[in-house]
Amino acid sequence: MDLAPFKHVLLLPKVRPLTLLMFFARMPPAATGVILTLHVAVTLNQGYGAAGLVGAAGTIGMGLGAPLMGKLVDERGLRAMLTISVTASAAFWLTAPLMGYWVLLVSSFLVGLLGVPMMSIGRQVITALVPEHQRRVALSVDSISVELSFMGGPALGVFVATKFSTNAALMFIGVSTLIAGVLLYWANPPMIHEDEVVVDGPKPRLFEWLRGRIVGVLIVCVGATVCLTGMEVSAIASLEHIGKASLLGVVFVAMCAASIVGGLVYGGVKRAPSVLVLLVVMAACEIPVGLGDGSVLWLCVLLIPMNLTVAPLIAASGEHISRLAPPTARGMAIGLQGSAFTAGSAVGAPLAGVAIDHGGAPLGFAVVGVVGLLVAGVAWLLARQRERVNPLPVG
Repeated sequence: MDLAPFKHVLLLPKVRPLTLLMFFARMPPAATGVILTLHVAVTLNQGYGAAGLVGAAGTIGMGLGAPLMGKLVDERGLRAMLTISVTASAAFWLTAPLMGYWVLLVSSFLVGLLGVPMMSIGRQVITALVPEHQRRVALSVDSISVELSFMGGPALGVFVATKFSTNAALMFIGVSTLIAGVLLYWANPPMIHEDEVVVDGPKPRLFEWLRGRIVGVLIVCVGATVCLTGMEVSAIASLEHIGKASLLGVVFVAMCAASIVGGLVYGGVKRAPSVLVLLVVMAACEIPVGLGDGSVLWLCVLLIPMNLTVAPLIAASGEHISRLAPPTARGMAIGLQGSAFTAGSAVGAPLAGVAIDHGGAPLGFAVVGVVGLLVAGVAWLLARQRERVNPLPVG
């Protein structure tokens, strides 16, 4: 594994400070799910079903809002988008402790719609800071940063919620989001690389570039998060079945660590696998994970192979999208990638849940793995369709 490409990317102007900023900026969004769940289920005493509805409302809002915020970046710039989204996000999180359940439910959708899409912003910023031939490595760095944020964010959120209160945790997210938004506004990083030519005149219309080639990559993104969300739900069910739910953090650390290793390998190899191959490997490796049901150690071991593909798949899909979308529409394209990830999450969790109810955690892993392979098949069929310019680069 050659780590020299990572060093070269991190030495480029602005890459290191902005990567560090995005790491901290993504920690609050990573913690929102667990904090809202604890607040609704415990503090408001509404139960976990009601908490799930609040989470679902926010997820739907994010799925719809990410491309809209991306389009705003394309047309008005990053600062215009941050002015709206940071104001909306900070207002929600700072006043959430005062809200009743139904107000919180509606507001969760609205903050998802107008909130700061930190995941998408990070991918677009890193794309704009590096030349095209170094984007695979740069996006691998970004994917590793995301994994680290998801390792630290929820743990910090749970600490604040349990040590103090969920109200304090909600306000902590609000203050953190406000600080991160102000720092991003001040930094105002470029959103298009200086070497990319932006032609004056009418901007390309949506359906001039949102065609089979890029749609195929978005379908792969949906399939990936079906697998990943189903994996998380099935892992939780497996641990609860043997009375080891307290060790969930250990399993998640193992998954994130495997993803980080995969990201390092992916960024350092000379010939990288396509997003379609990565999805097939991920889905195929998930099917037998249920064999570890009943043992925390074997569950961790069997989860490693599929999680080695997580950071590489996120990086590869981002690389394809940044290349296929016109520079002037890249914000919306990366926002659509976020929507695809959100859509997969919305499908994967209930799908795994139904399978678990009928056959336990092993069936949950197997079902979402098979669905991931079916989604890969759909993407492969799109890859076989030739368009006017080039074939779909996912196969």
